[in-house]
Amino acid sequence: MRVVAGTLRSRKIEAVEGMDTRPTADKVKEAVFSRIGPYFQGGEMLDVYSGSGNIGIEAISRGMDHAWLNDMSPAAAKTIKRNVVNLKIEEQTKITQLSAEALLKACAQANKQFDLIYLDPPYAKQQNEALISQICALSLIKPDGLIIIESRKEDEFAEQISDMELEKMAYYGITKISYYRRETIK
Repeated sequence: MRVVAGTLRSRKIEAVEGMDTRPTADKVKEAVFSRIGPYFQGGEMLDVYSGSGNIGIEAISRGMDHAWLNDMSPAAAKTIKRNVVNLKIEEQTKITQLSAEALLKACAQANKQFDLIYLDPPYAKQQNEALISQICALSLIKPDGLIIIESRKEDEFAEQISDMELEKMAYYGITKISYYRRETIK
């Protein structure tokens, strides 16, 4: 894996060893960032199931100020740390090894709000709608913030979850990307 664009373009990202982690394909990553950016003027992002840190690292490379990278797997957390150190972006990242629910509570206790939240859990263990509801209940997404879900193409999600509205869906082989934008107050 490599960083696709930005200040870290073409730099190598180490993958998590074994078959427990499914990295986001470069073509999917490029499509996601082309859709939402492709570059940022600062901001904060949260990657709830980071794996190797691939998505958060790409966001930092493209101008995001800070990425909170989380994965419950010890192997993944070690891989994220190695990637962050190798790319010299320790100051721009926070790495945790928590369950999704514990992570969201930790973010709320730290009074964090994010411009972008990325959800890419193991396909068999997805609870994305519940997580989005919790994100909204804890006020973790900024006004006009975006939540992106990476899932199997056959997975279905509601058009509105709490105050997040489905903005777009895109398909890449067996993968579906769903974009939810925070509903602005009318």
